[in-house]
Amino acid sequence: MEIPTLRDVYEARKTIAPHLPRTPLYHSPGLSDLLDAEVYLKHDEHLPLGAFKSRGGINLLAHLTQEERDRGLITASTGNHGQSIAAACRLFGARALITLPEQANPLKVAAMRALGAELVFHGSNFDEAKAHCERLAREEGYRYVHPANEPLLIAGVATQTLEVIEDLPDVEVIMMPLGGGSGASGACIVAKAVDPRIKVVAVQSEAAPGAYLYWKQGGPVEAPMETFAEGLATKAGYEQPQAILRQHLEDFVLVSDDDIRRAIGLLIEKAHTLAEGAGAAALAGAVKSPDLIKGKKVSITVSGGNITLPQLMGAVEVYQA
Repeated sequence: MEIPTLRDVYEARKTIAPHLPRTPLYHSPGLSDLLDAEVYLKHDEHLPLGAFKSRGGINLLAHLTQEERDRGLITASTGNHGQSIAAACRLFGARALITLPEQANPLKVAAMRALGAELVFHGSNFDEAKAHCERLAREEGYRYVHPANEPLLIAGVATQTLEVIEDLPDVEVIMMPLGGGSGASGACIVAKAVDPRIKVVAVQSEAAPGAYLYWKQGGPVEAPMETFAEGLATKAGYEQPQAILRQHLEDFVLVSDDDIRRAIGLLIEKAHTLAEGAGAAALAGAVKSPDLIKGKKVSITVSGGNITLPQLMGAVEVYQA
């Protein structure tokens, strides 16, 4: 199994730099006071697609052969990964096919369609869409892009953590949301190569704990997917990110969907930041497990801001309750 290295992440940054801006790391006085820690937010929702995934798509497409691009790419997504592949295919002149659950986030669906992707709706959840995607790839000969078992995707999204450590060299804890695991595993690669004392903590919804159970038990475990935060909704963990996480991840926190909704409200009120469910999960984990960060210098990743109006209204209602 090919595991990306710090060298691969630096190469990815060189590849991505002409296409994507560096995202800010801002200190949050309000959240610092609330959590009794020195809290910084890594704002990857500021990227053009509104999510960190765009880093990975560009790095992947830039390194594919022309033959692979000419075959067309196909992948499964609940939204942000699909946007990333669609945008990168548009940039590099390749055909993009995205399979999605039938009830996918309409904002992300519209964005993928606007980016020129061909959308195929199948199934009631991500894993059903993914299985259909894999069948199409085999039958039609497309270059299949796994949502997480892709070293180039992991190295690309790991550039986020490279920026965090450059901007905050004495960071002690990095809080990351986790769905498929590319972001959290990429953070582990960078943090442990730069300074093994940096602790990376992953956060997932207890309503979709597949990756958490894989990490705890050492093998794939199918779990329910009932979270509203589609960016966290995978039925089971994936081999490549899990190999990295099991070696380097400090801790893994499960939070409720209402914890995530309250974190969306906190980000609005305390940090003037709009996040989608997955984008607020890392903060939800910090609130639920304050001892992990108390008195420490911590980076909390806001991975995306593609929230629908009904999701936002639901979060505000829970936050104000």
